[in-house]
Amino acid sequence: MPAQAKFIVVEGLEGAGKSTAIAFVKQQLEQQGIKPLCTREPGGTPMAERLRELVKQVQQDEVVAPQTELLLMYAARMQLICNVIKPALAAGQWVLADRHDMSSRAYQGGGRQLDEQFINQLRNAVLGDLRPDLTLYLDIDPAIGLERARQRGALDRIEQEQLAFFQRTRQKYLQIAHTEPNIAIIDASQPLTGVQQQLALALQPLWMG
Repeated sequence: MPAQAKFIVVEGLEGAGKSTAIAFVKQQLEQQGIKPLCTREPGGTPMAERLRELVKQVQQDEVVAPQTELLLMYAARMQLICNVIKPALAAGQWVLADRHDMSSRAYQGGGRQLDEQFINQLRNAVLGDLRPDLTLYLDIDPAIGLERARQRGALDRIEQEQLAFFQRTRQKYLQIAHTEPNIAIIDASQPLTGVQQQLALALQPLWMG
């Protein structure tokens, strides 16, 4: 097991299979003698979970401004980073996260089409020098992903957006994945065995490098 703890993030649209992928990644880590701290965004602390509820719930009496949504995401992220992620990494514990900053850049930057400079200012203020050692982006056609999500049950406020919103989100995900380091694109539309093979290959450099 490497001495230095790693920060791994699993990203993707609704219905991409993040929960299944996270379970597989956790299993792979445990086979290497690594017991990761698993968390999610938005959420992961008591306050961040309350902010998650605000973001996810359908608001009957007012429209949620896209900028408000973004600020709530980063407020929850700040709580998680300060109270969970950084302390765990400092203590030598690996962290496995269901979503992180890439989600905000894709959903609010791509889907909501918010100003990129505004998002980058928030990123720099909240993240500082924290970056994932590996991001596993599960790529899927939004129409397929949304149909999978509908089969799971009721959709939350963001999941109820139009298909075009998720198409823009996917485009932003792919743009980031193709231009920034430490991001592996996983074809989430293939059979599970294929997804797992790609995940395993992407993970190997973390303990073989």
